Amino acid sequence: MSSRQETGSTRLDDAARAGWLYYVAGNTQDQIAAKLGISRQTAQRLVSLAMSEGLIKVRVDHPIANCLDLGSRLKSRFALDLVEVVPSDPTSSSTTIGIAEAAAAEIERRLRSEAPIVMAIGTGRTLKAAIEQLPPMECPQHKVVSLTGNISPDGSAAFYNVIFTMADRVKARSFPMPLPVIASSPEEREMLLNQPMIQPTLALAAEADVTFVGIGDLGPKAPLYEDGFISESELKALQKAGGIAEIVGWVFDREGRMIEGITNDRVSSASLPSRERSLVIALAMGERKLPGILAAVNRRLVNGLITDERTAEALLAGA
Repeated sequence: MSSRQETGSTRLDDAARAGWLYYVAGNTQDQIAAKLGISRQTAQRLVSLAMSEGLIKVRVDHPIANCLDLGSRLKSRFALDLVEVVPSDPTSSSTTIGIAEAAAAEIERRLRSEAPIVMAIGTGRTLKAAIEQLPPMECPQHKVVSLTGNISPDGSAAFYNVIFTMADRVKARSFPMPLPVIASSPEEREMLLNQPMIQPTLALAAEADVTFVGIGDLGPKAPLYEDGFISESELKALQKAGGIAEIVGWVFDREGRMIEGITNDRVSSASLPSRERSLVIALAMGERKLPGILAAVNRRLVNGLITDERTAEALLAGA
């Protein structure tokens, strides 16, 4: 009995020594074998044993390690299917820097798939910045569909609608929504959405495999207001009704519940695809957007998130 215990203890000692040589001193397995007078195969087994027995604690000493940790915690806390956290720039007030690049990389990765996919796209500054980061690609097997109308109140093309820019860059089949972002009345919205040329686009949006959207705040500089889609009185009415943020024009409160009436009954956007069978990724960061992001992930309006460190830490603190 004692002999077996000593043998086991000696083996763990050898494993610890091999693990130290490999992970701390940076030796190869051949070098470990030579230094310990054992075969390379034995050295490999000892290094594996050191890890499996918990003798080695790996610590990544790099700023990105905090991002990975925050991403893992966010994913677990809010039952999200995808989370990416990018480093924060403490001197920047930008709400796109970092996450636009990360979103572009994720979009590109999806589009590199040989298997055909349907990708739905929202609108906004962050998405526009992300699409501008995409390299030229040839993706005729994919379909890219817009969730939102692309016509501003004055009849011009909506500046932050990105469907045409994206289609030009990636050479995929594109399906725009040739509608006003917000109709003039619920009746007009109903009439427009029932047009034969619009129905297939709505059906395609509902089948999206992956969706990328922004989250707009509903503060004094709300994108919906600044871009001329809603009036100041409508903004104040939405705020009074508890609205804090919007996704593709749909305004919701702190609980993630859609606001009844006001502008929501005139939004021409498609509904968000099912989060049960597809991935809906929000690109959002910053203090102004924080309440909206928290509501969206709590209510599962989205099941994916690309954000930055400061926002991730605030989300975990406020959950």
